[in-house]
Amino acid sequence: IALFQNQLDKERQEIREKIDTINISLGGIEYNPGTYIKLVLDKTQDLEVRDFQQDMKACLAHSLDDIDIYNETKFMQVKSIIDRFNGREGQVDQDRKWTRKVTDVRNWFVFSASERWEEDGTEKEFYSDSSGKSGGQKEKLAYTILASALAYQFGLEWGATRSRSFRFVVIDEAFGRGSDESTRYGLELFKKLNLQLLIVTPLQKIHIIEDYIRAVHYVDNEGGKNSVIRNLTVEEYKVEKLAYQQRTNR
Repeated sequence: IALFQNQLDKERQEIREKIDTINISLGGIEYNPGTYIKLVLDKTQDLEVRDFQQDMKACLAHSLDDIDIYNETKFMQVKSIIDRFNGREGQVDQDRKWTRKVTDVRNWFVFSASERWEEDGTEKEFYSDSSGKSGGQKEKLAYTILASALAYQFGLEWGATRSRSFRFVVIDEAFGRGSDESTRYGLELFKKLNLQLLIVTPLQKIHIIEDYIRAVHYVDNEGGKNSVIRNLTVEEYKVEKLAYQQRTNR
């Protein structure tokens, strides 16, 4: 139990350190004019997680003057936790779900975002969740945090070109619901990171995306039975797009 607790504490500290590193990247991104985003960690108020933490603490708690540190009471405390890990009779599925939840240290935290002024670091707005925000606002916040996480994952620096490094990212169903502004904002962030992007997206944002890509792979699936793909450079695509517009405007 002590070794297990140490491992959980190590994972908890690693999350804090990763968030600190990501916040360094976030500090370099202008979210709105004069502001940046900072991720905030708070302890969860979830009762199952908090009860598990207390039970683990009780298993290890003892005073220095205890002669019999591992007594019957301690044995029963440890047994209670181990029984749930193993799955009690008639409650195996419930206990399995509980185990996954309480031992995943990510569930020990509540993650929020704080928009702060670059000038003095004071808070402008606090995002405890995305309720009440427009689709574009939600998307913009998501792209900001995603770009910072990618910077951490790939060890990237803003604007640094690494022509031989692997920075490939696939974004599926991208930019479909957000505004043109949030789409452009996200693409500018990825451009600063020099990411190698494959964007899978509906056509409604292609007029913005075309300025950030080198090739278009147009997929058509007429009748849902026979997918056909056509590959174009972005230059070829723009030439054909212009010709199509001229024909339709006659």
